[in-house]
Amino acid sequence: MPRSDTTHPRPAWYFPEYAPVGVDLGSKAAVAVYDRNQGTDPHADDALLDRLGVTEDTHLVDLACGTGSLVVQAARRGAVAHGVDVSEEMLAFAQARADRFGVAPHWHRTGFLDYAHRGPLADVVTTKSALHQLPDFWKQQALLNAAGMLRPGGAFYLWDVIFSFEPAGAETHLRQWIDAASRPDGEGFTRADFEAHVRDEFSTYNWIIEGMLQRAGFDIVSCAFPRPTHAEFHCRRR
Repeated sequence: MPRSDTTHPRPAWYFPEYAPVGVDLGSKAAVAVYDRNQGTDPHADDALLDRLGVTEDTHLVDLACGTGSLVVQAARRGAVAHGVDVSEEMLAFAQARADRFGVAPHWHRTGFLDYAHRGPLADVVTTKSALHQLPDFWKQQALLNAAGMLRPGGAFYLWDVIFSFEPAGAETHLRQWIDAASRPDGEGFTRADFEAHVRDEFSTYNWIIEGMLQRAGFDIVSCAFPRPTHAEFHCRRR
């Protein structure tokens, strides 16, 4: 079962990362819908794991692992895989997925800011579609934490809603993204989901993320911007 990781009490000004941001995923039904809408694809997970060099005995940490597909695929190839998430329901879904495949990753109910990695430093740390849940100040703290759990030369991978358009064109690009990506209820993320993301969550610009990565101790090996609203960064720990 997922382990509840606790740390020392936080000061009153600390970010409440265990409170829902955006859409509340605190129920089994909501998590199942999220997994469907995300389009979980083990083949895509395996392609990413190949790119990151994850093989047997690789130590991998997936921060904000959600429903656990990447962690389970890593465990299936013999990696020592850790899935970290603040949501009990997400981790229960992930545990059920691991049980179906007969693997036993390590699950941790904690967050970007609180997770304290134990044992050997990780070879690979990943986070997908989740760092936007933190305001920029706290993104930097999360990246510092990620760097601290990664061995020198280890890989850090980030995929998220990250804006590469010029700020003056924000309204146009956001409208185009919401119009193109929205799906009817039951067929994917809806217009209301994307509107809530822009309004209530904390996606930021690529040039801000690049500076944060560098200040956290990462060298950016490659980056890609498949859409003006999304980006991936593949980094190495200095």
